[in-house]
Amino acid sequence: MDTWMPPESGTFVGRAEEAEDLASLLGERRLVTLVGTGGIGKTRLASYVVGSGGGPDVFARVHWAPLWSLAQDSLLIPLVADACGLSDHSPGDPVDTLADWIGVRRVLLVLDSCEHLVAACAALVSELLARCPGLVVLATSREPLGVEDEFLFPVGPLPVDSDAMELFADRAGAVGVRWTRPEDFVAAAEVCGWLEGVPLALELAAAQLRERPLPAMARLLRGRLSLSEGPESRVQPSRHRALRTTIGWSHELCEPRERLLWARLSVFRSAVAVDDAVRVCGGGPLTGAALEQALEGLVRKSVVTLSGGRLHLFDSVREYGAMWLAELGETRMTADSHARRLHELALAAEDSWWGPGQAAAYARLVSCYGDLCAALEHLLATDPPAAAELAGALGFFWACSGHLHEAAHYLEECVRLVSGPEAVVGKLVWALGVVRCLRGEYDVAARLAGRADECAVRARDATLLVDAGYLRGLVMLLRGEPREALAVADRALAERGAAMPAVARCRVMRVFALTASGLLEEARAGAEELRHDAASAGEQWTRSYSEYQLAVIALGERRSADAARHARAMLRGKRLIGDVFGLGLGLDLLAVALSALSRGEEAASAYGTGEVFWRMVGHPQRGTPELQPLRHSAELSARKQIGDSVYDGAYRLATLTDPFAALEAILTE
Repeated sequence: MDTWMPPESGTFVGRAEEAEDLASLLGERRLVTLVGTGGIGKTRLASYVVGSGGGPDVFARVHWAPLWSLAQDSLLIPLVADACGLSDHSPGDPVDTLADWIGVRRVLLVLDSCEHLVAACAALVSELLARCPGLVVLATSREPLGVEDEFLFPVGPLPVDSDAMELFADRAGAVGVRWTRPEDFVAAAEVCGWLEGVPLALELAAAQLRERPLPAMARLLRGRLSLSEGPESRVQPSRHRALRTTIGWSHELCEPRERLLWARLSVFRSAVAVDDAVRVCGGGPLTGAALEQALEGLVRKSVVTLSGGRLHLFDSVREYGAMWLAELGETRMTADSHARRLHELALAAEDSWWGPGQAAAYARLVSCYGDLCAALEHLLATDPPAAAELAGALGFFWACSGHLHEAAHYLEECVRLVSGPEAVVGKLVWALGVVRCLRGEYDVAARLAGRADECAVRARDATLLVDAGYLRGLVMLLRGEPREALAVADRALAERGAAMPAVARCRVMRVFALTASGLLEEARAGAEELRHDAASAGEQWTRSYSEYQLAVIALGERRSADAARHARAMLRGKRLIGDVFGLGLGLDLLAVALSALSRGEEAASAYGTGEVFWRMVGHPQRGTPELQPLRHSAELSARKQIGDSVYDGAYRLATLTDPFAALEAILTE
């Protein structure tokens, strides 16, 4: 499992003593908060220390939660859970599940940019530290969290005559500007002095050296900052004025179209794909080549960082852009455009569900998670029917990728606010039912399936009728009622005119019901046909579950090698779309097959890895009930093959290994 880290904007310069002190503190203190003004380098210091030995070598896990993407605190816990690798499917308090997931492990949790969520962060940190004895929290914020035993680590500007000069020279060199004359060194020192060693201000100033000679820059700064001794100086620290001034004249240096693009880009809450930025920010003078040139200009001036095909704005730069957007009177218009684009992405993902673009659609939605949430919040406040359409399109994707709490939050809000049309409400109710079912709330899910069915009948919506049948049958399967589920599937599939994704989901449920009912020959035929159809379409979700069922059937027919092959194929598909629930199912099944092949130690490793995925899910039930005795007997058999001590050692080692790395090893057997 890879740890998300902020993109690097260049080499790390200075702060050697601070980095060493911070690394030591993380071994001694349980809560360290880096406190300083915007642009002072808190995030960069944290990422350097975590990435250069203060994290991975000391802690079993390092998790980085970028809180700047959150506009409000309602989704703080789900975002932190997601950063910690928790795909919470449990119906309980999400804080309880997160605390149980971290447990007693030695874990470093980085909460980056807490200043706009201080109260919520303080409450969460207090709870987690009290319940997780091995947890250490490193926070970055413009103000303290105010938690007991919090150690404040002030982050100030770089020393003007040393580190600041080194950083300025390094970033100037990156844009092809170097100085050798004594007067240039004097001017550079003067720039560093006027900017008071604020790293972001120095980086922005260095980027402008392409357009403005160093002596001219020094004169401009001297004029600007020497005049700021009025009332503003009594309100803001001088280094805050230095940063604001630098951002301000970075803004002035921009061409008018670049300023407009900067303002419009501030609507994004996450690092944004270039094509999404173009779609949202275009219009008026920003069209075609003019927009491309404006974007190139912002990247060249370091207002925007381009990394991995995605654009990123520093918090202070985004704040300035948002202020300018409001001055232009375009805040609502740009937010509307942003929401429309996110809606387009969700609909495109839904349209590509049955086809080769499914995995890429999952990845695309995951990459813009923060912006999807922002779009939903905006639409809930301004256009609830549009929010309902977006939430309905996202519901099944978020359920499959583990965002159950977020999906439930938005779906419930939309159900509360929107009363029609029936097809839209029915889709919301159906998606919410899938979420409740995956969280083990079967009674609630059954009622929601009934309501979705009623909406489908009134709307004469064949796709919704089949999906309602899928949900009702899924609940029955998980309750241990496969014959009833089979009857529901047959009735639903008799409908004509339903979209293929709904039909495929219901066919999956039908094959599960056949297998659980002991009708293995019919189940095999159904699973093979379904696998063929999915493979022909290039689809992964349905294909992986057909492989799962073929593995179950092979075990029932004592074809253990075939079962292991099908289980591995299932796991490869689930890995592509990040379905943690499916990975837990597949690993349990592979362990049963390995045990039947007298490969007890490998079975123990598969069970141990599966245990980690099930803990990530927090699900009350590991799959359908009829497989529980099979898992139990396979574990006993594996223990007999290799002995309890070897089994326990292999199992424990797997539980202590990164689950995705362990999965890769299992799949390369």
